[in-house]
Amino acid sequence: MSEKKESALNAAQTAEKKRREVVAALITRGDRFMICRRPEGKARAGLWEFVGGKAEEGETLEAALVRECEEEIGAKVKVGKKYKTVLHDYPDISVHLTIFYATVESGEPRPMEGNAIAWITPAEIPNFSFCDADIAIMKEIFERGTIG
Repeated sequence: MSEKKESALNAAQTAEKKRREVVAALITRGDRFMICRRPEGKARAGLWEFVGGKAEEGETLEAALVRECEEEIGAKVKVGKKYKTVLHDYPDISVHLTIFYATVESGEPRPMEGNAIAWITPAEIPNFSFCDADIAIMKEIFERGTIG
């Protein structure tokens, strides 16, 4: 196949993938921040990521983040300012990831969906395998040595 045809095919396949709005929380506790391991049976199972998930149709990003945190870690969070946005294409989905600072308002975070959670320092980032969409952000936090 010619390079031009292959490029056109790749562009068409990317256009067919639905871009999903995904939200995530950067929740801190002292010098640590929370990460969550994706449960078995889900795409990218076993990889670590920020707590969060897909926004539903008609849902604000902030409301989606509050809902996802309640579902994934059993805690109500207060959503703060936007930290970063990332566009990433996985083989199965294209995501527009918006990460917000968040604080726990009520409840003690705990695994709720067969996942695991961990509170890590920036220096501990290399000890975990992260979802591709989060890698650049984790690298930035690691290199800076601080969360904020």
